[in-house]
Amino acid sequence: MYHFSEDLHIERFEPHVPPTNPGAGAHVWAIDAEHAPLYWFPRDCPRVTVWAADAPQRAALEARFATRASRVHWMERAWVPRFESAQLYVYAFDAAPFVEWTSAEGQWVADQPIEPVDVRPLDRCRSEHERAGVDLRVVDHLWPFVDAVVDSGLPFSIVRIRNAQARDLTGG
Repeated sequence: MYHFSEDLHIERFEPHVPPTNPGAGAHVWAIDAEHAPLYWFPRDCPRVTVWAADAPQRAALEARFATRASRVHWMERAWVPRFESAQLYVYAFDAAPFVEWTSAEGQWVADQPIEPVDVRPLDRCRSEHERAGVDLRVVDHLWPFVDAVVDSGLPFSIVRIRNAQARDLTGG
């Protein structure tokens, strides 16, 4: 289990209620290794991600998004300088206290304080994407891709969308 942060000095993670999901309860939140690429961004960076978990999904991903990768991430151009300069740290946790949070793929929760077993710097965000073969796309606006991934039927994640540029409701 992992947690990604721009803060190197977290000694203990306390259960908390996420401001964006007050009904979720107080937990320490973690992500599994398979879904860790969702967090290879500065914390507040809005992003849209979609991936394929099996061969039929890979075919659908390739056809729908014109990629040979098994994962596509979009971010807004305005966030590139922050993305390029961010220093992230990977906190590793003992998996034993965590249970799967079934409302989102790869998310795990613990109801007790958690002390990390290790912390290390993550290589640059872009380098992590490249090394993992993630198709990272920089776009002016995220909203068309939000709609596309939601409509695709593929597994997806949309993070910090409240920080994206406003949706253009005029259709133009």
